[in-house]
Amino acid sequence: MTDKPKSNLFVRILRGIWRGLDSVRKVTHLFLMLFVLGVFLGTLSGSAPSLPRSAVLSIAPTGTLVEELAGTAFDRAVAEVLESGTPQTLMRDVVDALEYASTDERIKGVHLDLSAFGGGSIAKLAVVAEAIREFRESGKPVIASADYYSQGSYYLAAHADEVYMHPDGIVFLQGYGLYRSYFSEAIEKLKLDWNVFRVGTYKSFIEPYTRMDMSDESREATGNVIRQLWDLYTLDVETARGLDDGTLRAMVDNYATVASDFEGNLAAAAVDYGLIDELKNRKAIRDRLIEIAGPDDDVEDTFSSVSPSGYLQERRLLETSDEERNVAIVVAAGEILDGTQPPGQIGGDSTASLLRQALRDESVKAVVLRVDSPGGSAFASEVISNAVVALREAGKPVIASMSGVAASGGYWISAEADQIFAAPSTITGSIGILGMFPTYQRTAAYLGVNVDGVGSTPWAGELRPDREMSDHAKQVFQQVINHGYDEFLSHVAGGRDMSVEAVDEVAQGRIWSGVDALNYGLVDQLGDLDDAIAAAAEAAGLEEGSYGSYYVEEPLSPTEQMIVDFLGTAESLGMDPGVFVSEPRLLERLALRFEAMLDPVLRFNDPRGVYAHCFCAID
Repeated sequence: MTDKPKSNLFVRILRGIWRGLDSVRKVTHLFLMLFVLGVFLGTLSGSAPSLPRSAVLSIAPTGTLVEELAGTAFDRAVAEVLESGTPQTLMRDVVDALEYASTDERIKGVHLDLSAFGGGSIAKLAVVAEAIREFRESGKPVIASADYYSQGSYYLAAHADEVYMHPDGIVFLQGYGLYRSYFSEAIEKLKLDWNVFRVGTYKSFIEPYTRMDMSDESREATGNVIRQLWDLYTLDVETARGLDDGTLRAMVDNYATVASDFEGNLAAAAVDYGLIDELKNRKAIRDRLIEIAGPDDDVEDTFSSVSPSGYLQERRLLETSDEERNVAIVVAAGEILDGTQPPGQIGGDSTASLLRQALRDESVKAVVLRVDSPGGSAFASEVISNAVVALREAGKPVIASMSGVAASGGYWISAEADQIFAAPSTITGSIGILGMFPTYQRTAAYLGVNVDGVGSTPWAGELRPDREMSDHAKQVFQQVINHGYDEFLSHVAGGRDMSVEAVDEVAQGRIWSGVDALNYGLVDQLGDLDDAIAAAAEAAGLEEGSYGSYYVEEPLSPTEQMIVDFLGTAESLGMDPGVFVSEPRLLERLALRFEAMLDPVLRFNDPRGVYAHCFCAID
């Protein structure tokens, strides 16, 4: 047998390299398959995180307190895993965590870390403050701390047992105000014709485009609400802290004098005025919390703690139940737009779809519509209102529960409910209609551009933004707005069992506080979400303890859930999910910023260009 000739040295080296690379490929594939298998098994396990036997519930809200997190369920879940997105804190998560913790022997106290909290409306803050008060009845301490307290964060801190602040911190309370930019001179300099149509003496939505200052009517109505909000804030805080009446006003109204008296040390001033119990740095606060719950087993020099997310995951898994009779809660938070919109905005179609889900669910005996909206599209508001009427006609009572603001379109979608609940600080009313149609033919002419042509009717080419709006078009627009206002009045009158004349007296686009709205018959009772749920159950003939409640929300699809679980499990295995995303380039960041600037104008999409909107976000 003839020996097989040997290949040359170069070929043997190449074969060796190839075998090595092939072995690396096989090993890599094996490890990748094992990793994917581990992630898959991890997603199937679905077990709740293990919690320590003794811990502090550490609540560190970020951003703004909201009724509903912005974005779809999938977008929010991915953003949470990737630690991106707009900082927000869901009010009901904080309230639920406090409620569970009050009866949980493992939880020895609560730490409110408020350094990154941006605040929220008094109506929402008051709900959390009440949950803090109820937790304190368990005898467990609530410790509040922050490097710096804003007005919203201090409101929550004031309801704690102990309030601490960093020695270099400040408590900055500034009261409430509404300040807006006015553009009429800029619009004229740009040679724009901002054609405006409105009904309502107090309808101030349009004023920035037609004036350079706030009208007397708007100043009167807004000033009335602002004074009431500040009165509520100071009363709540002074009561919670046991301060003399007028303490906050004495400090806030004389900040310059206070700063001078304490040689610029506003932290010491806050202690002297009774706003802060003691100045402590972060280590001193950790030591205080170690006294309450003991040290952390894994991290040196800190206290044993659990976060609301992990804690709620465990408790909600343990306490899920399928009640045969339920009160469904549908959240309508954000501006009202036509069509389907993600959470954080109210879509005429999407919100109506949630209401129809409650209509089809045989276990649902009543519905609470939780409203936190300044309004928006009149058409979309009517679509949602029709869905409310359909529920009532099917024998399912609907209770509207107003949060921080339920004005204009926000009031429109509430008016047909069987009962309306509002917080004392709710901003509501603003019953009025407006429309806008800007044109820029003068700008084009200045640049040497003209539009001309011929049409078969006076309306051919009429509604072009590069042509002047004709008198007959303006007349039609105003008539449509007038009709919309009459519809709004009739809608409210029918829902509230009032005469159109009585509604008109408190309408005209004027905003009211919840207290004033009760006095004028625009709401039925003052109360929070729990009060509204109890009223809905009573209206449906459900006895206390015989029903459940749940939020009607769009769930994740199976594919979306699998992706979210994959990212979450990958993170728990030590892999950074951030590798799946890249930071936007400079040009992309500029484009996103420009898009955000234009969004307030571009997002309005009412098919008729008719809006029931209130610019009444009072900070």
